[in-house]
Amino acid sequence: MPPRLTLPPAPAWLAGLALAFVLPGLAGHDPWKSLDALGIGIVYDMALGGDLLVPHVASWVWLNDAPLYYWVALAFGKLFQHFVEFHSAARLASGAFLLAACWLLYRAARDWTPPEARGTAAAAALLVFIGSVGLIVHAHEALPELASLAALSGALAVLPRAAMRPVATGALFGAALGLAFLSSTWIAPAALGLAVVAAHLACPEWRGRNALPFWAASLIVGGALSIGWPLALHARSPELFREWWALTSQPQGALGANLRYFLSTGSWFAWPAWPLAAWAVWALRRRLDEPRLFVPAFASLAALLGAAYMGPAQDVNLLALLAPLALLASQGVLTLRRGAAAALDWFGVITFAFFVGLIWLGYMGMMTGVPPRVAANFVRAAPGFTPQFNLLCFLFAAALTLAWFYIVLFAAPAPLRSVARWAAGVVLLWGTFAMLWMPWADYQKSYRSVALELRSKVPVGAGCIAAKQLGVPQASALDYHAGLRPRAFDLLKPEACPLLLVQGSPRQELDAPGAGWVKLADVGRPGDKGERYRLYQLVK
Repeated sequence: MPPRLTLPPAPAWLAGLALAFVLPGLAGHDPWKSLDALGIGIVYDMALGGDLLVPHVASWVWLNDAPLYYWVALAFGKLFQHFVEFHSAARLASGAFLLAACWLLYRAARDWTPPEARGTAAAAALLVFIGSVGLIVHAHEALPELASLAALSGALAVLPRAAMRPVATGALFGAALGLAFLSSTWIAPAALGLAVVAAHLACPEWRGRNALPFWAASLIVGGALSIGWPLALHARSPELFREWWALTSQPQGALGANLRYFLSTGSWFAWPAWPLAAWAVWALRRRLDEPRLFVPAFASLAALLGAAYMGPAQDVNLLALLAPLALLASQGVLTLRRGAAAALDWFGVITFAFFVGLIWLGYMGMMTGVPPRVAANFVRAAPGFTPQFNLLCFLFAAALTLAWFYIVLFAAPAPLRSVARWAAGVVLLWGTFAMLWMPWADYQKSYRSVALELRSKVPVGAGCIAAKQLGVPQASALDYHAGLRPRAFDLLKPEACPLLLVQGSPRQELDAPGAGWVKLADVGRPGDKGERYRLYQLVK
């Protein structure tokens, strides 16, 4: 019999689990719509000698996010582009930020928990974070929110020393919030900052004369970092600054509709972090005046309400909640009732066994044609795809499966076993998909074939290309793969460009420009029933 896995596991075991989750899927596939293609497109524009201060995607200015993530991704792209394709190299920045978030959350839970339970709480925070369902795909995309998530985790990691070393801790806390602001929106860092302000008023542990130097250092360092890029943007172009300010300060969508969306989406996106965090609040309600409970609880609620107020209703805006929720949930794991832990445990085991079984069954169908009905479904979804056997990918997926069986069968009984099995199931699910199904998924989702075919149909010396109804992620992918940079279609001057690219429906050609235009190309991704790209040329 193999030896039992003792819980909490060793830090090396946790590090291996984090690497097994983060690394598969970062490389090996083209930019996918929509957010991944946007991020890669912005980094690619910077790599071509574009503006480092003002992000651009294709020919459009993109001021929805601050540029810190794109700068780091550009550095990764330049450094590793000789070993993998540029988009895969740039996407490694996401892996670096996510690994940093894992380590910082582990440190935060360890340093903020009483000595007798530090190892369990630290491991629980990391396992709950990795096991969050919403992180499975977004962790492997070029998202600026991942840089913000790492910065917020760093802010939480320094707070346990706020009462002992107020100046140094305040400076590090302010720096972390400033970096979070420079990575994505201001909502999450503002929510965490507001939570710490409230904690200095509500928590006896933090009341005292050390609060003033903490906040002085935080404001000086955080303010200096936060205003640097906006001031540089204003110096470059007051018009662009006003555009950025409008995007940053104006709510998108109604509060009620946004809140309903985030609550319904968060019910699965933040699972199992949110029920464990809710249990921690209830079970430890008499100790909510302790900063280790008050700060993550307040920050989670404030971030949720801030996201609902500002919008837009996109699940990626919930990523920032995972850091404080995982930290709070780590305290809930310590007090979870045996029946609830067993329910979560076996729900996870059955769920992941079922879905991973489907992945292996689908892989068998792709490679061998057996069972025939499964193989036919894969062919119908991706017509023209030819599967190729990759021994290393197969062995890695098999190793993940065997490791998961070992954890399920030989993990020692402990309060941590439910979240350990759940996190291992998430790693198994994503790892087997990335190793076995990624070529098939990339064949459908990539715009490479569309871009290259459109490029081949553009006449030599044809001049500019206008675009009609072309989405920004699609424009980013066409620019990255084929260097196509269409300008916006001018309704007042429809004949300003001799070429017109229209994104429309595969079933009906309702957007043809009319008389005088000849269709040069009509292409789409394999199996895509929602998008078609038609290229027209003006014949005089």
